Amino acid sequence: MKVTMLDVANKAGVSKATVSRVLNKKDIVRPDLVKRVFDAIQETGYRPNILAQNLANRKTNFIGFVMSNVLFDGPYFSTLMSHSASYCEENNHQLVVIDGKHSKAEERHAINLLLDMKCAGIIVYPKFLNEQDLGEIISGTDTPIIVLNKSVSDYSSHSVTTDHYPSACLMMEHIVQQGHRDIAIIRGNVNSTTDKQRYQAYRDILYKYNIQINSDYERQGNWRPEEGYKAAEKLMEVTPRPTAVIACNDDMAVGAIKAFHNAGLKLPDDISIAGFDNSKMGEYLSPGLTTVRVPLENMTQKAILKIIGEHGKADLIPTFGSLVLRESIASIKT
Repeated sequence: MKVTMLDVANKAGVSKATVSRVLNKKDIVRPDLVKRVFDAIQETGYRPNILAQNLANRKTNFIGFVMSNVLFDGPYFSTLMSHSASYCEENNHQLVVIDGKHSKAEERHAINLLLDMKCAGIIVYPKFLNEQDLGEIISGTDTPIIVLNKSVSDYSSHSVTTDHYPSACLMMEHIVQQGHRDIAIIRGNVNSTTDKQRYQAYRDILYKYNIQINSDYERQGNWRPEEGYKAAEKLMEVTPRPTAVIACNDDMAVGAIKAFHNAGLKLPDDISIAGFDNSKMGEYLSPGLTTVRVPLENMTQKAILKIIGEHGKADLIPTFGSLVLRESIASIKT
């Protein structure tokens, strides 16, 4: 039989209203009554419906996070979730993750579900919703909605991004400065803003140093290790073979490394490789993976501070990418 608040009240010898005040942490209840109520809760096994109580009060301590399930796989997004959960806890909030699934309509539905839950705020890592869609959603509610990794030009205070272009330029500059001229790229999803910025940086640095663009060195992946593996196999068929490969995320770099190893190539002597995201695994590869640190921790902290109204603190947090130099890029300067 389901235990109710009235059962707890009867067990504790208090009114139902007193139980409600205790559960809602009202200071007007005497300490001895608080103890009696919690003793009764333990004895009866009562489980309060916290969501219903919060909805009745028209507020919760939930911070929602919407992300499509096609993005769940891999260390990048597990790191993102870890930082989000940690900073929610640090600020006395509870992270609630909702699947945005496979379309604009489903991403909108996920956001609406979190709005109905009276979340304190919502973080969106959009895959399908475009800038106009996000602007309409932001303007249609008083609930703070913060968009990660995508700019919303009309609502710049509602987005937290890092500019992938300059950090990709830094990586390309480093590779060129090590003497490489035959440089290939393994791209991510062609519809991704992140991919477009990194690809533009690749081409711009080649142009800056008067390095001829070779379309055979450009391979399209989809962020996954298996796509990096397939792209690397194709690059090994090109003549001349590239001396360096820049993979647009660490997952694809790992796939490419396996393909190179399987072909008997020694890294970085026979071929060099770099990635993006600074996934933890990159440090433990042999050779260690040179990569770009994407400031996920800073970005999530900044988003959560914006949601809880700490805008001054949020504005002080930088979100610039930076190089992490390890052993996977050889110098071939003559």
